[in-house]
Amino acid sequence: MAQGLATRYPLVLVPGMLGFVRLLLYPYWFGIVSALRRGGATVFAVQVSPLNSCEVRGEQLLLIIEDLRRRTGADKVNLLGHSQGALTARYAAAKRPEWVASVTSIAGPNHGSELADHLHDYYPADSARGRVLKALLHGLGVLMGWLETGWRGPKLPIDVHASHQSLTSAGVARFNQAYPQGLPTTWGGEGPAEVNGVRYYSWSGTLQPGRTDRGLNRLDGSNRFCRLFARTFVREKGQCDGMVGRFSSHLGQVIGDDYPLDHLDIVNQSLGAVGKGAEPVRLFTEHAARLKAAGL
Repeated sequence: MAQGLATRYPLVLVPGMLGFVRLLLYPYWFGIVSALRRGGATVFAVQVSPLNSCEVRGEQLLLIIEDLRRRTGADKVNLLGHSQGALTARYAAAKRPEWVASVTSIAGPNHGSELADHLHDYYPADSARGRVLKALLHGLGVLMGWLETGWRGPKLPIDVHASHQSLTSAGVARFNQAYPQGLPTTWGGEGPAEVNGVRYYSWSGTLQPGRTDRGLNRLDGSNRFCRLFARTFVREKGQCDGMVGRFSSHLGQVIGDDYPLDHLDIVNQSLGAVGKGAEPVRLFTEHAARLKAAGL
């Protein structure tokens, strides 16, 4: 077996809001886990609450890391988090840096999501439309728990309100005050590459007419939703992936922030249907090689 991607520490993939490991036969990280394993990497796709605060999810992740350390004998792990999974990983690294070799934010809302802000303003929790949205999301979270076939563990709590508040600009600002590791000091800049012995990386994409709306994305309904959601952006209008802004995603060493990938394309959903010329799986295999070269 090839060993070019055999990192020193295991790779732990942390999903975002409404994330999962596998729904029936469909994996969250479509084609990514298998590609990394073919290269010799030790990879674990894990599950935390699909709808809850970053802190609750982070505590769940710490229990998972503790278990993986015991099972594998590894002192540390490399955390790769998509979307809210990036904040979840940041929390775990801030709390137990001695357990974490690196944190990689993949389209993480590290300064909040303008989509979450829009929903907060137009679907307030105490309004009829807000209650309907909450009920729909809660029901979806429960259904996904029933369909989950890739993860076995205790029933995970669902808190739609906490999940939403954790992703607004105000909510993430409060989170960042407590856990600032890896954050840029200037808007659009890079953050410290290493804090408390933990390396920090990030990458993200943007919607690009003529590229992200071509190829297999012409058949992908999730791309249409991302294009619709992008209309809610003001500060990063035209510079977002539909759910997270380009500069809001920055953390530590920025590998790239303008890949032609929407928010779900970046983890190769749906079923690998991505835009013209996009190669999301390659970003993961290249990053594993990067981590290996760094001794991580």
